[in-house]
Amino acid sequence: MSATRTPIEDQNWDAVVIGAGPAGGTCSALLAERGHRVLILEKEELPRYHVGESMMPFCWHTLDRLGLAQKMDELGFQQKHSVQFVTPDGVVSKPFYFFLHDDHPSAITWQVERKEFDQMIFEQAQAKGAELRDQHKVTQFLRDDAGKICGVRVKDQLGDEKAVHAKVVVDASGRDCALASKQKWRNRDPQLNKIAIWTYFEGAMRDPGLDAGSTTVAYIPEKGWFWYIPMRDNRVSVGIVAERDYLYRDGRDPAEIFAREIQENQWIADHLEPGRQVGEYWVTGEYSYRSEYCATDNAVLIGDAFAFLDPVFSSGVFLALKSGELAADAVHRALESGDTSASAFADYGDQICTAIERMRKIVYAFYHEDFSFGKLVKAHPDLRPALTDLLVGNVMVDQFDELFEAIEGICPLPAELDYGRRVLESQPTPVLAC
Repeated sequence: MSATRTPIEDQNWDAVVIGAGPAGGTCSALLAERGHRVLILEKEELPRYHVGESMMPFCWHTLDRLGLAQKMDELGFQQKHSVQFVTPDGVVSKPFYFFLHDDHPSAITWQVERKEFDQMIFEQAQAKGAELRDQHKVTQFLRDDAGKICGVRVKDQLGDEKAVHAKVVVDASGRDCALASKQKWRNRDPQLNKIAIWTYFEGAMRDPGLDAGSTTVAYIPEKGWFWYIPMRDNRVSVGIVAERDYLYRDGRDPAEIFAREIQENQWIADHLEPGRQVGEYWVTGEYSYRSEYCATDNAVLIGDAFAFLDPVFSSGVFLALKSGELAADAVHRALESGDTSASAFADYGDQICTAIERMRKIVYAFYHEDFSFGKLVKAHPDLRPALTDLLVGNVMVDQFDELFEAIEGICPLPAELDYGRRVLESQPTPVLAC
């Protein structure tokens, strides 16, 4: 256990961060590194399980800034060199090898156990000076006489409650979406409302050589798909994502659904045949959403607490790390200038929404019946580098117009959502005065 059990002192923290996942840990570490007084509040006992094992290559850049890129190999996480796609009859695409696109350390990424990965980041935040309390649940956002957020009320593992004040509150509460849920800001994506069922196998088949750690996306009917993520210690994370009506057509037992759908893809069936399923089956839904606002006065939303995008391209951890990094820079500037109003975080919202929208377009294309990567690359081989940039997470550069035009020649792409980039400058009547 790395969290501290000592009581919280209400000392007007510079930043209170809700959640100790990759987003919250990253933001906390980078703020503490710059000398800010940071308190991390995590509702669960740490370390804890979380799904989301596959890393996009551009995670490396944030990890490097945190001083953790080298530690990833020291911890022995499974290296990942590519992503590949498999048709239902078992035909495997040519892998997208990251090193063929960019000769850089980020061309080798990892498949991780999130319990250890998240712990590595929040321990780095502690090492840089942040304080951490686990089993501390935020129950309310405090507001001053003007209705602006000025801290949180928190309940500890013994049931004792305390008010904690801060100049800025960073919501990194994950899919709980603490602030967005309370304010009713969360909006589902118009079409990306899949559900997922996943579990783990031991002793399942691995491809040889460099492909031993590859992420595989294996198609099933109705534009559903399996993820197949080889991890260390002879374990594989396997999940299925599809429409609710498709998966639940014969009942809702996850084990029965899983066994049935394995037979819908020959590659998945062959690779799981020598393995043994271990642990429980997990189910989640409402996969894609975004908050109406990215920030309000004295508060900013990051990671899954702000938005989540369908997991087909493993963007979850990348967006968590990147949003934590971008928000840390924005909060630092706000604290230094003494202006922590909502407008101080507008650039952050614009940056992270730009990244999300670019990924969202390729996700929409993936689910369209007329689209395939093979069709796109065959028709436009010169656009393979731009496509690979999207797949590795290099989404902050302005070089995708031609790629998206080519994709629109195959299938329609969604209009950008009109929320997420906005900030809320004022709040309603105070709920609890500071």
